[in-house]
Amino acid sequence: MDALQRRLVPSTSALVAFDTVARLGSFSVAAQTLSLTQGAVSRQISALEDQLGILLFQRGSRGVSLTIQGAAYASGIREALAIIRASSMDAMNRLHSGILNLAITPTFGTRWLMPRIGDFVASHKEVTINFATRGGAIDFEKERIDAAIIHVEKPNWLGTECILLINESLGPVCSPSFLQRNPIASPEDMLKLPLLHLAAREAAWDDWFKSVGLRRSEGRTMQFELLSTAAQACTADLGIALLPLFLFESELESGELVLAFNHLVPSPSAYYLAMPKWKLANVPVMAFREWLVGQAVAFMQGRSR
Repeated sequence: MDALQRRLVPSTSALVAFDTVARLGSFSVAAQTLSLTQGAVSRQISALEDQLGILLFQRGSRGVSLTIQGAAYASGIREALAIIRASSMDAMNRLHSGILNLAITPTFGTRWLMPRIGDFVASHKEVTINFATRGGAIDFEKERIDAAIIHVEKPNWLGTECILLINESLGPVCSPSFLQRNPIASPEDMLKLPLLHLAAREAAWDDWFKSVGLRRSEGRTMQFELLSTAAQACTADLGIALLPLFLFESELESGELVLAFNHLVPSPSAYYLAMPKWKLANVPVMAFREWLVGQAVAFMQGRSR
């Protein structure tokens, strides 16, 4: 390793000291956290600044604060240390090398994944899957999650690799009895009816009406957290919900739910597989990624026929 390469790889102890001071904003508090003296922490930070040739902190009578260069460096180092800690944990935890801790969104997990997961289990008997239900952002390191199936518009989670699985189209659905009592000849007719809302898709109805050249009034009715609950509200004749049709194919085929008006709009959100970058060498994660992507590709190709 030449001199430049050595300069670009500071000691782990110095990086931990820097990360701790950056998070806590204090040399003395960082020293207590690390069980070191304040002088030892200060020397590590000074040595790191000398090695990099940049000033990481502004020192003052009221404490320390990151410089612009220090703030940018702190962001990258925090992610790098998280990867090192997680990789070390994986290496040490050999007894659990066959476990996959998977986070799933509720309705997608129960309606799309579960009917297919038996194929993965049968072909990967060495892997045990633990399922966790999540609907929002995930702290992979803190929650000990290996991979997650997420529903977002733009997957920009720091330190993760995200693979597109399935796009969705939204259509207005209701029960046959509701439609019989409330005939809909045009989208204008729907403006007078109770429209059920989903918390994660707040702009969905606005986008749908905009696509047919209408503007919806601000009046709101019931709001739901889960797609499945909104669908149940539709079967109870409570109104019309905009739902991703591929998750409710059985209800539509059986006639339990019907399209209130045959006009679909593409959703700005999609389903992705998200994995922390430090898990990309994990055997169960890689096996599940390969299987899941294959299932998603086959499903999307089947829909396009």
